[in-house]
Amino acid sequence: MAPPLLHLRDIALTFGSTPLLTRADLAVYARDRLCLVGRNGSGKSTLMKIAAGLVEPDAGAVFVQPGTTVRYLPQEPDLSTFTTIGAYVDAGLEEADDPHRGRLYLETLGLDPESGTANLSGGEARRAALARVLAPEPDIILLDEPTNHLDLPAIEWLEGELSALRSAIVTISHDRRFLDTLTRSTVWIGRGRSRLLEKGFSHFEEWRDELLEKEELDAHKLDRKIVREEHWVTHGVSGRRKRNMKRLGDLAKLRKQQAERMRPTGDVTMTVAEGQNPGKLVIRAEKISKSFGDRDLVRDFSIRVARGERVGLVGTNGVGKTTLVRLLTGSLQPDTGTVKLGANIDMLTIDQKRAALDPNSTVRDALTGGGSDLVRIGETTKHVIAYMKDFLFLPEQAGTVVSKLSGGERGRLMLAMHLRHPSNLLVLDEPTNDLDLETLDLLQEMVADYPGTVIVVSHDRDFLDRICTSVIAPDPDQPGRWIDYAGGYSDMMAQRRGNAASKTAAARQHTELQPVRSEPQKAKAKTSAKLSFKDKHALDTLPATIAKLEGDVAKVNAALAQPALFEKDPKRADQLVKLLEKTQSELQDAENRWLELEMLREELEA
Repeated sequence: MAPPLLHLRDIALTFGSTPLLTRADLAVYARDRLCLVGRNGSGKSTLMKIAAGLVEPDAGAVFVQPGTTVRYLPQEPDLSTFTTIGAYVDAGLEEADDPHRGRLYLETLGLDPESGTANLSGGEARRAALARVLAPEPDIILLDEPTNHLDLPAIEWLEGELSALRSAIVTISHDRRFLDTLTRSTVWIGRGRSRLLEKGFSHFEEWRDELLEKEELDAHKLDRKIVREEHWVTHGVSGRRKRNMKRLGDLAKLRKQQAERMRPTGDVTMTVAEGQNPGKLVIRAEKISKSFGDRDLVRDFSIRVARGERVGLVGTNGVGKTTLVRLLTGSLQPDTGTVKLGANIDMLTIDQKRAALDPNSTVRDALTGGGSDLVRIGETTKHVIAYMKDFLFLPEQAGTVVSKLSGGERGRLMLAMHLRHPSNLLVLDEPTNDLDLETLDLLQEMVADYPGTVIVVSHDRDFLDRICTSVIAPDPDQPGRWIDYAGGYSDMMAQRRGNAASKTAAARQHTELQPVRSEPQKAKAKTSAKLSFKDKHALDTLPATIAKLEGDVAKVNAALAQPALFEKDPKRADQLVKLLEKTQSELQDAENRWLELEMLREELEA
C-alpha cells in the first residue's frame, strides 16, 4: 500500500489545564473520503487545523509527503482583509494553478468576483471560501462544516462536485445526508483519542454504540477485579515479599487503567418549559400575498396549522422563507389576505444569527441574566451549573466569555437560553448549524416530544425527514407561489417527481386529444411555433431517462464506497470515477433538456 499523503501520529494538545487531544491519529491517503465526527469541543476542528498546519501540537508527529498540496475551509471564513471576492479567491491560487478556475467557480456559485467583502451574508462568504478551496484542485481538501449557511441546491451541487474530484477529502459536518453520500471512512474523536472505522458514516452510529457497550462491559469487569485485589490487600497480604510487592504493583496498574479508561462524556438533557394549552387551530392563513417592489415573495398562499404539527420550510437563500415565516407568525402584515393565530399562543423563536448572545457576557450571566446562580425554567428553578451540565457545558466554563466559545457551543448556549422560556409555538431558523451529531439527535427527540407546534426553516434534509409532518417549498415554475407537501423532505421530492411525470402525461394527452381544425385554423397553426415530433417524444421519455440515470449514479457511488477500493484496485476505481463524471453529466443534461422543453411547452400553450 502506498504511504499516506498526510499522517498525524500520537497528537497531543492542551489548552490551559485541560487536555484536548492526548493520543490522536489521522492518516489521509490519495483520494480518501474521510469524515471526522465527535462532540462539540472534542477536538475535531483543532485536529483539522493541525493537519492544515495552522496549529502546532504539544507532542506527536505531523508528516506531509513532499509536493502534496493541502487546502483548508475554516468553519468561519474571514474575507475582511480582501477588498473583493475575486481577490480573496485568487489569493488561494499558486503560480502553477489555472487562474480561470476560481472565477469559474464564483460564476457557478452565483457570486460576482468584483463584489466587495464588507457586507457578505454567511452563505455568500461560505460559497466564496468553497471557490477558493476547490479552484486549485489540491491533493487534499479539509472541510470544516462546508454546508453551513448553504441552501439545498448549493449543498446538492457541492455533493456532486466533491464526488467527481480526484482530491482526498476530509470533512467535518453535522449534515448526515451529506456524510452518507460522500464518505468511505470515519474517524471518531472523543476523550482526546481517535478511532478509525473503515466504512462510511452510514455505519458509524451502530459501530459507536457497539463500542461503547463493549467498553462498559470491560469497565465493569475491571471494577470487579479491583475489588478482589483490594480485598486481598486488606486481608490476604502474606507469604513471600517479592510476590506481594508484584501484586501490589499490579493493583496500582489496574487503578491507573480505571482512572484512564474512556468514559462517555455525558448526555444532553433538553428540558422545554411548557406554555399554556392553545386551541386546536394554531395558524390559519387565507390567500396571503407579500411583495417588495416588483418582486412577489408570497402569492395567494393558504394553510391551516393544527396543534402538534411540525412544519418545515425549504428553498434557496433569498426565495422568501423568512418572509413567509414572519407572515405566518404575525410579525409581518400581508399585502392581501388574512392570518389568524389561535388562542393562548406563547411563541418562542430561535434565530440562526444568534443575535441574542452578548459576545462579552459569560455563560453564567447569559443563562441567569446576571446577579444570580439560579436559572428559571418555566415555573421551576435550577442551579446554573446543573443546568449547564444538561447542555454539556463543564462547570469551569461558567465564567467563559461567549466570544471564546466554539460555534457548536454557542449553538447549545442559544438553545439553553431559549428553551427555559414557556412556549407552545416553537419557531426554529436553521437550528442545526454547528451542532454536533449527538446534540442534534437530542434536538430531534426534543422537537418530536415537544407538546406544542413547531415551524422550522432548515436545509438539513435528514433533520426534516425525521421531524416534519409537512414541508412548505416554493413552486419552481411560478415565483411567489408556495406548495404545502405532506411528510418530510424525501416525501416532498417524491411528490414533486410524481407531479413532473403527471405534467408530462397531461401534455401527451393534450396533444393526442386536439380537436380537428378547420382549414383556416390549420393554415394559421402552420405559421405559428410548435413542438416538433422529436421534442414531444423527448418530453415524454425524459422523466424515465432521468430516473434511470439517478439510479446509475447511486450504483456508482455505492461501488466507490467500498473500503480501500482505491488501494486494492486503482484501475477499477479510476474507471468508476470516470463513469460517475460521465453519468452525472448525462443526468444534468437530461434534466436541463426536460426543463427547457417543459418551459417551451407551457409558453406555447399559453
